[in-house]
Amino acid sequence: MNLQAKLIASALCLSALPFAHAADFEDYGRVVRVTPQVEQINRPRQECRTEYVQVQQPAPERGVGGAILGGIVGGLAGNQIGGGSGRSVATAAGAIAGALVGDRVDNANTPNSGGVQEQAVKQCRTVDHWESRTSGYEVTYDYRGRNYTNIMSYDPGERVRLRVVVEPMQR
Repeated sequence: MNLQAKLIASALCLSALPFAHAADFEDYGRVVRVTPQVEQINRPRQECRTEYVQVQQPAPERGVGGAILGGIVGGLAGNQIGGGSGRSVATAAGAIAGALVGDRVDNANTPNSGGVQEQAVKQCRTVDHWESRTSGYEVTYDYRGRNYTNIMSYDPGERVRLRVVVEPMQR
């Protein structure tokens, strides 16, 4: 055998060495118990509703132009009526009466109060929303008369597939 063939044979023997020490195969175990691992998760959410409230509207401002104009016209008219010392009283009375009449004429169509109006108000609040979620399964199974327990990501059913590794014990 030439040197190259000997090197290849040696390399193949060395690479197969780990397989000579350990043997593994597949087998099945009988499932004894499956317990779902459940966790609670809070996913808060917002709940909103619309309420209608009555809002008092401010009264419109009253005009003063009519009172001023009425006071001037009333004062001039009172001044024409009276004579002597009564002229001052007549002028004042005419001014007051003219101001009242002018105010009423100017603000005849102006309401005294603003009234009430409905307004939509949105009110929101955050409420807890708990959900249960299965995160895995605690599986207890019997293999050759001995019970083993593992956490698995799925429910294996009545039996579980196993990879069995046989190795010699080290001293």
